[in-house]
Amino acid sequence: MPSARDLLRRRTSAAFSLLPRGRMLPDEVWHRRHRAIVRVAGLQAVALVVFGAFQGQGVLVSFAGGALVAAPLVLATPTSYSRKLRSATASVSLFLAATVLVQFWHGQTEAHFHFFVMVGLVALYQDWVPFSVGLAIVVVHHGLIGTLFPGDVYDHHAAMAHPWRWMAIHAGFVLAASVTHLSSWRLNEQQGLRDPLTGLANRTMLTEFLTRGLSRRDELGVLFVDLDDFKNVNDSRGHAAGDQLLLAVAERLRASVRSADLVARLGGDEFAVVIHGGSTPARRVGERFLASLAQPVDVQGQQIYVHASLGTADTATMCGTVSSLDAPAELLRNADLAMYWAKTSGKNRLVAYAEGMSQAAQDKAALRDDLANALAQGQFEVHYQPTVDYRKGGDEISAKGYEALLRWQHPERGTVYPLEFVPLAEASGDILAIGAWVLRTATAQAAAWTAERGHPVAVAVNLSAVQLRSDEILETVREALRDSGLRPHHLTLEVTESVLVDDLEAVSGRLARLRATGVLVAIDDFGTGYSSLSYLRRLPVDTVKIDRSFISDLAHGGSATTLVASIIELARSLGLDVVAEGVETEQQAQVLRDLSCTYAQGYLYARPQPAHIAGQAQGALRAAPTAQVASA
Repeated sequence: MPSARDLLRRRTSAAFSLLPRGRMLPDEVWHRRHRAIVRVAGLQAVALVVFGAFQGQGVLVSFAGGALVAAPLVLATPTSYSRKLRSATASVSLFLAATVLVQFWHGQTEAHFHFFVMVGLVALYQDWVPFSVGLAIVVVHHGLIGTLFPGDVYDHHAAMAHPWRWMAIHAGFVLAASVTHLSSWRLNEQQGLRDPLTGLANRTMLTEFLTRGLSRRDELGVLFVDLDDFKNVNDSRGHAAGDQLLLAVAERLRASVRSADLVARLGGDEFAVVIHGGSTPARRVGERFLASLAQPVDVQGQQIYVHASLGTADTATMCGTVSSLDAPAELLRNADLAMYWAKTSGKNRLVAYAEGMSQAAQDKAALRDDLANALAQGQFEVHYQPTVDYRKGGDEISAKGYEALLRWQHPERGTVYPLEFVPLAEASGDILAIGAWVLRTATAQAAAWTAERGHPVAVAVNLSAVQLRSDEILETVREALRDSGLRPHHLTLEVTESVLVDDLEAVSGRLARLRATGVLVAIDDFGTGYSSLSYLRRLPVDTVKIDRSFISDLAHGGSATTLVASIIELARSLGLDVVAEGVETEQQAQVLRDLSCTYAQGYLYARPQPAHIAGQAQGALRAAPTAQVASA
């Protein structure tokens, strides 16, 4: 539970964050302006000594006034002191000069104008501290000194009679002048601090906002947002459509935050959000934003679903040893690393930064570098897992065909599974060459088995979303069939249902063209993505593969059994085949047979194996009830 002191500090920080302010000046600019202001303050001290003497104040009083003005400059000069201390003490000197001038001039109205000249001068700092100093000095001088020696502060009867009332009037004008100056700076700088397309803060404004918050020891969270596959929108629909999509995303980000938070566009399809309060509010903002993306965006009259990978980090993740200038960069880097982790973990998710992610990111980068040469060096293998046919009874269950599963035999890491390297291959574009190789290898193997066994052997090959969007996929499939001699209807192309959400019409058209070549199409991992059962009648598909997560719960009955039964019944009514994935026990298999499921895969029958081992079964398999390990 936060202490009263922490609560007061947060409330004060929140109040100050609402005040208008100019840009945080670069060191070189700030020091140049500060030196000029200190010189002016020093000259004022000398000038007041001379002015006091001409006004008949006497040598001692004149020198005392000049010394009072010059004294604060002792703290304003050393470069080892902080900006705030140096600007505050220089401001004390400037506003003390105005009070001494009023005193020496016996409250002459024109002397009070000097306060407003000083307000304009300290505006060069573009910070509230100098203005606060000026306001405090006006209150003390006009109120306290005006009460004790009204004739030395004011030159008219109304002010002498009511010094505190006139102090409030003067202080109000000083405050108004301060707000006007800083607002003017802010308005003049908007073009340099805003993204021209979205109107959001740019990287410069983001860095300054973070620097100010961290210098106040505010508890902050940063959300790093990167749109998934945004390049495809620009490539397929043009940059105008991409800009329209970015505007919609920016608006949804704005709607997900509070007024005190900051939303920035870093460039391209990257955004960052600074949230007050640390990790919990940052996660809530990220979850609200992801939920908002569930609704499609209307782009040029068409509905497009956009997804994003989000990373979050807060001040608690910082090492605490970096300088104040490097602290914003460290916080952004941590959030960026978490976003990278979300991207490589499947996209469209929120990941919080954790210790060790930096090393993990380096490992993934090394894996990505190795991936670039893996195909040329022959490090990939295709393993095959049979799909069994439940329509034939008896102890022996015949294999309908095989699913081709890619494995990477890394020379140092050993076997690397697709979940680890496929996202990297998709991001780099290497998946196109790798996927074409898998198609050629799998179709050639199926054709070889067909010739050996004397009856057709089918094969299923997974297509990634990147392959499906490529204009080359149709020719790649045709070449693989032509070179291998495999009949088109013995090849099934599997796509996960998540790719359907990107653009249902475009994906349906691409699948229809593939299906027109004679190949079959299956939806893989059905039930885990974003599609609905109603999509099945609109898609050119032949098979539905029920995700293993539903099959694992079949033994317990309940909702899983009801859902699987519904999918099987609907598929049958649409003339589609059904494959149950991840069958591991005879109990699960019996439930599927009772539900009239036609095909199944899983460790109950066989693990994915290299071609020379998988082919030894010669098309017949015997159930192995002891296999209980989840399929890879």
